[in-house]
Amino acid sequence: MDNVERFLFENQDIRGALVRLGPAWRQMHARRGYADAARDLLGELAAVTTVIGCNLKTPGRLTFHLRGPGPVRLLVVDCDEQLRIRGLAKAPADLAPAPVSQLFGDGQLVLTLDTSTARQPYQSIVPLDGETVSGVFEHYLTQSEQAPSRLWLMADAAHACGLFLQKLPDADKRDPDGWNRVQQLAATVAPAELALPAETLLTRLFPEEDIRLFEPRPVAYHCPRNEEKVLEMLRSLGRDELEATLAEQGEIVINDDICHQEYRFGPEVLDLLFPPAPPTLH
Repeated sequence: MDNVERFLFENQDIRGALVRLGPAWRQMHARRGYADAARDLLGELAAVTTVIGCNLKTPGRLTFHLRGPGPVRLLVVDCDEQLRIRGLAKAPADLAPAPVSQLFGDGQLVLTLDTSTARQPYQSIVPLDGETVSGVFEHYLTQSEQAPSRLWLMADAAHACGLFLQKLPDADKRDPDGWNRVQQLAATVAPAELALPAETLLTRLFPEEDIRLFEPRPVAYHCPRNEEKVLEMLRSLGRDELEATLAEQGEIVINDDICHQEYRFGPEVLDLLFPPAPPTLH
């Protein structure tokens, strides 16, 4: 199931995409203990991040943070050019559903795009404008791309899905009523229908429209252990700091929150990272 499929309304100059996440989404939230409300928010962010990642003109790693001083301190999902995703939520275990303005307070949407062609990652920080994840991203995409955009998102324990539509520059010339008509038809979608196969859903929603459906792109959850990277980070701290931590705590514990993994090291890590100098021969 894990895939995203782009499509084009042949006669309206309107593009879109459907994302359906199943196993990849279940891996992302497995063993996290999220409240249903937090889990579903993260699923919706995973779906929309995948859609935007699929449409990037320059390959790279795309990361979205939703953060604020409210009950939900952070949602983060990132997606690379191979559509490998990972993410996490930081929210109370008893979080109840509420509008975004209540969940995040005076929050921000942060986009970071790291590409091999740029010296530094591109970053954009804007206020959270909208009362749902779909509303926040509709506003963001319309403003940043100067193209009206619509999103319908759903997430539960099993699925995270989304339908994306965007009006391209010549849409009104091709069909003056096309954008309005397509939006109205899409708005009839029920959340559960977003998990349907793309051809089934598009035919059901837009029976009279000519739609070109492109080949699906697979999506995967990707969070492998990377002990080498952790060791390199520890090496950068220096032997003295590591010795002090070991003397105080008996071991060094590193938590990788986004991948929900733990790394533990005992005193032997010192000789691994800082091997004794070989004896000098005279």
